Amino acid sequence: MNPTRNQRIAVVGGGLGGISAAASLAAEGFPVALFEKNAHLGGKLNQLELAGFRFDLGPSILILPQIFRALFERVGKKMEDYVPLEPVEPQWRSFFEDGTVIDLWGDFINTERELSRFDDDLVEGYYDFVEYSRRLYKFSGETIFDRGDDSALEIIRGHNPLAVLHRLDFTRSMQRGVNKYIQEPHWRQMLGFFIKYVGSSSYDAPAVLNLMLYSQIGWGLWYVTGGMYNLARGLQKLLEELGVEVNLATEVTGLNRGDGRVTGLRLADGTTTEADLVVSNMEVIPAYDRLLGEDSAFLKRYEKFEPACSGLVIHLGVDREYEQLRHHCFFFAEDQQEHYDAVFKKKVLPRDPTIYLVNATHSDRSIAPEGHHIIKILPHIPHIQDPPFSEGDYLALKERVYDKLERMGLTDLRKHIVVEHMLTPDDIQRMYLSNKGAIYGVVADRFKNLGLKAPKRSEKYDNLYFVGGSVNPGGGMPMVILSGQQVRDKILADLKQGR
Repeated sequence: MNPTRNQRIAVVGGGLGGISAAASLAAEGFPVALFEKNAHLGGKLNQLELAGFRFDLGPSILILPQIFRALFERVGKKMEDYVPLEPVEPQWRSFFEDGTVIDLWGDFINTERELSRFDDDLVEGYYDFVEYSRRLYKFSGETIFDRGDDSALEIIRGHNPLAVLHRLDFTRSMQRGVNKYIQEPHWRQMLGFFIKYVGSSSYDAPAVLNLMLYSQIGWGLWYVTGGMYNLARGLQKLLEELGVEVNLATEVTGLNRGDGRVTGLRLADGTTTEADLVVSNMEVIPAYDRLLGEDSAFLKRYEKFEPACSGLVIHLGVDREYEQLRHHCFFFAEDQQEHYDAVFKKKVLPRDPTIYLVNATHSDRSIAPEGHHIIKILPHIPHIQDPPFSEGDYLALKERVYDKLERMGLTDLRKHIVVEHMLTPDDIQRMYLSNKGAIYGVVADRFKNLGLKAPKRSEKYDNLYFVGGSVNPGGGMPMVILSGQQVRDKILADLKQGR
């Protein structure tokens, strides 16, 4: 064995970023131990079984499956043997207050039929937008995805800086990038709402995030058969086969340090464990604060990495079918910019939220009792504020959400609820120790951080690395999985250079 592979690696947190890092490093021959405070792996990819319903508490769909497959292929295995996937079509169904309904398809035949309901200019504009999205994806793939770049200076390495600014459409926001090609107002709102995957505002995020359309239609939208939590089960099986030591219900409460390095972990039961390298799946700011006790002067440099939004996450078991729903739905605010401003600028609970709704039983009847369906409702809301919102504030928002859905076609929804479960930002922070209850890591804001996140290698400790939604390449399941693979590459490169 290469002597560098004798380095003992400890992974703090068993979310998807931590799982990816553990699997990627174990596949290279390193001894890896993973420590997770909860009794399950997967982090926010979590499941609740209640009264015969299986609710996915976290992600509801999967994009960019090739990033997940890479974990398995690195060790000669097929993802499909561990995680069964099935396509979701239409990929989105969007509902608007004026009664307009739009389906977003992955295939162009259905897409063109949908576009032609509006006008010929929209057809041409949409295809121009797809090509624009493809170009953004291609450049980001070369730099942020493939090379794992962590800063603006790294991104422009090997390129003409002016050409980079042009290729990233640097002067525009994401929404202005949409509006350049799309004139029809409903399609503008819908295509701008790809920003929901990273919990930010399309009016503040950089235009490069328009790559997300191509990310979805290029490789499809997928559901994990039997529930999304089966992805976590499949990844846990992979970890076991790779020999990763998995410690569940084992909370890391601190990191020991000395001579500019992290030397090991302190656990909640008072024991310690040594490590040569540490990978933190806890977000960067909470890790520096909770695990390392860094002072306010040090933490101040990370203020630009503000938490992304949180959500009011409502899971319903209902005793009827709403036939107009598809697997993946959106109910848009009458004024989408007002919704963004409420959540990201005023930091208040929105008066008229845009609602992300998942009707997973449209694809999978096995997750609910016969004759029943699951409806997941997620309006984006601000992360935890000071002073915090009250329980009454959240309950009032829930009623506004129900009012909106009933008004927009889910007739008598309240009367058909047989099971209700709700998570607030405070619950999300308590369960996952995320920064101020954020769901998607760090907000993408072109003025605060250029849409970039914190670097994956610690700026203070030579042998401390980070994965997950608070570091590049960012939030969302594919990106946090990719962050674990990129940390593997950084560790291998650093060991080769004698760091």
